[in-house]
Amino acid sequence: MELKMEIGLDQLIQAIKQLPAKQLIKLQAEINKTITDRTEKEGFKKFLLQAPVFSEDQILLIEEARKSINTWGKIRHPSNA
Repeated sequence: MELKMEIGLDQLIQAIKQLPAKQLIKLQAEINKTITDRTEKEGFKKFLLQAPVFSEDQILLIEEARKSINTWGKIRHPSNA
């Protein structure tokens, strides 16, 4: 079941203030978890975007090495081909 409502921030705050203490603690834990998850995702995203990348020359060199290794493997072990 899905329920979508559009309420303003002030209305949301007022609704939160009316929660019993137990539910307020649970809500706070969920909010903290959400913040932590988002922070970790943003940190990982930033890490990936700042990570080094291979140049076209490096990619070609890797492809050539892979082809050579595959060829060598076929010569050494023809039964696997």
